[in-house]
Amino acid sequence: MKCEKQERAEKPLAAVARMKEASRGKDTTIGHWEIAGLVSKNPLPTYPDGFPKEVLDEFSRLTGRGVLCNKTYSGTQVIRDYGDAHVKTGDLIVYTSADSVFQIAAHEDVVPLETLYDYCRKARAMLQGRHGVGRVIARPFEGTSGSYTRTARRHDFSLLPPQTTMLDQLAEAGKEVIAVGKINDIFAGKGITEFVYTGGNEEGIERTLSYLDKDFEGLCFVNLVDYDMLYGHRRDVDGYARALTYFDERLSEIMAKLGREDLLMITADHGCDPAYTKTTDHTREYTPFIMYGQPVKPVNLGTRQTFADIAATVLDYLGVESKVSGTSMYRAEKAVE
Repeated sequence: MKCEKQERAEKPLAAVARMKEASRGKDTTIGHWEIAGLVSKNPLPTYPDGFPKEVLDEFSRLTGRGVLCNKTYSGTQVIRDYGDAHVKTGDLIVYTSADSVFQIAAHEDVVPLETLYDYCRKARAMLQGRHGVGRVIARPFEGTSGSYTRTARRHDFSLLPPQTTMLDQLAEAGKEVIAVGKINDIFAGKGITEFVYTGGNEEGIERTLSYLDKDFEGLCFVNLVDYDMLYGHRRDVDGYARALTYFDERLSEIMAKLGREDLLMITADHGCDPAYTKTTDHTREYTPFIMYGQPVKPVNLGTRQTFADIAATVLDYLGVESKVSGTSMYRAEKAVE
């Protein structure tokens, strides 16, 4: 897809910045935690050569099932390569990626969904301390040999944030913290007052629009997962561009529903450049930040040294004294060249 150069806006409507990640790591959990004001000095553990024997032995003991694969793998490829063996034996497909994840794939006819979730809970309780991966992920699939497909009933079981986040502070201050999409899973429910899961970007936008029709004081925290899951990792430039175009088309609906005291912030938890072909991993790079609303002065806020400035800004605007990392951008008076 050819991208045409856009003209510079003569009268921009929003404040803008680029965000630098201060945490060690570049995955979903670390990125969201930092947006919420928790800077991680140590990266979460990853397993490029698979999980050690003692981890798998304990997992098998807890579930009563054997393990297949135990490698870094593409989620769609792993069910093609190991799906038949799983269906035949009932052994669980365990794999990882460049992220800090312990992923369990199982056919829904072989392992019922609630049983798979229970296995993930057991794995989550087991994987603490030095093996405390960011997420244990249930990866259910369906279909027959040669045509296995993943279902939308994926579920993430995240490591509990080890420190206070802006979500905790907002909830403790009596504000609402509404989580749309993966947010509740990413924070293991900590600091969340209401949540809803979504099946993709379109549903995430629809749920956001619905919440904008409600009267609440606090934060609606939305994750649109398709950019990462469907297009970024798969290095699908055209798909990524179509998804961005779709969001642009719906953005005016979101803006139109904002009240005079509402702020809209648009950012990312890490890079996942679909044009970078050396790996399918996340890409560590600056992320964008856009802040729009009637109270916002349209200025250039420059390069921020941490995603945590977003948390400080949210807390500042909602009148809650910040106990997290970061510097508020809300009261910036002039552009930073």
